[in-house]
Amino acid sequence: MNSANSMISRKVGVLLLGVALMSVVSCNEQKDTKSAAGGKKGGAKVLSVEGYVVKQEPFQSNYTTSGSLLPYEEVKIMPEIQGRITSISFKEGGVVHKGQVLASLYNADIKAQIQKLKAQRELQVKTIDRQAQLLKVGGISQQDYDATSTQISAIDADIAYAQAQLTKTTIVAPFSGRTGIRNISTGAIVSPGTVITTLQQTGNLKMDFSIPEQYRDEVKTGKEVSFTVSGSLDTFVSTVIAIEPSANAATRTLKVRAEIDNKKNLLGSGAFAHVIVPFTNNKNAMLVPSQSVIPTNREKVVAVVKNGITKMVPVIIGARTSDRVEIISGLSEGDTILTTGIMQVKEGMKVSVTIPK
Repeated sequence: MNSANSMISRKVGVLLLGVALMSVVSCNEQKDTKSAAGGKKGGAKVLSVEGYVVKQEPFQSNYTTSGSLLPYEEVKIMPEIQGRITSISFKEGGVVHKGQVLASLYNADIKAQIQKLKAQRELQVKTIDRQAQLLKVGGISQQDYDATSTQISAIDADIAYAQAQLTKTTIVAPFSGRTGIRNISTGAIVSPGTVITTLQQTGNLKMDFSIPEQYRDEVKTGKEVSFTVSGSLDTFVSTVIAIEPSANAATRTLKVRAEIDNKKNLLGSGAFAHVIVPFTNNKNAMLVPSQSVIPTNREKVVAVVKNGITKMVPVIIGARTSDRVEIISGLSEGDTILTTGIMQVKEGMKVSVTIPK
């Protein structure tokens, strides 16, 4: 009997232990559920950041870019016909004037051809004079007279062609300038593709450079642009003479050409120029800290905060200083933008903004 009671006691004890364990597990699950519910109810963490209030202020800026100096005029001196060089009349690197003879080709055969044609024409002229008298009395037909007249016209055309070829045997300077290195010698056989030398007009030079399309209104014909070149401590001035009407589709830049007075021969063509384009004084410029501008694959954006929520706004930037960027469009005065937390912020994110003094 005692053994049976002992058995019943052990079973009751095990049962009570199981009920106790289930109660503990149930309590823990309820706590976990409340904890989870509390986490969800607590929401996303608010990011603490610093901001900047956009304002308008006076700003004078310059745009710097690179350019190339070019001859005002440049041409490769080449013969128009094939022939043998009989004389060279210029000095390498020397100054020549417009119309000055640079080289001559052998032309005795062309002169002989012209003499032959002139003799033939003279004979035909005498013939047509006789035919004119015979035509009046019916001694020849009108057809014979017209044939002789046609022959004279054909000879005149041959003479004109031969004289044009004779002119081409004398190679002259198309404009005043300075010659380059001579590539041929007297006696050489040349063809229309042979470069005898180059001729450059360097009393004035041209300078080509590019500017972003958004600065179109800042650069006009007649505007003065300063520049420097390597090897010289002087600052030179040029005047804009032309602007491409359309921007380059790939780079979104405009090509600009300026003219340089180089009568003192201080500059050489082909030099690299550091160009400084002065902009007008903007009294209502909007400058923001450089770190606020976020570059993306297609555009640049700024994180604007309104009512504690961020919005990524595309902007167009202009000139830069050491620590600030000019905003041309995209922002308005009074907008609050982020200056810290740039890498963590996302569209529609809640933030707590502090404006440093």
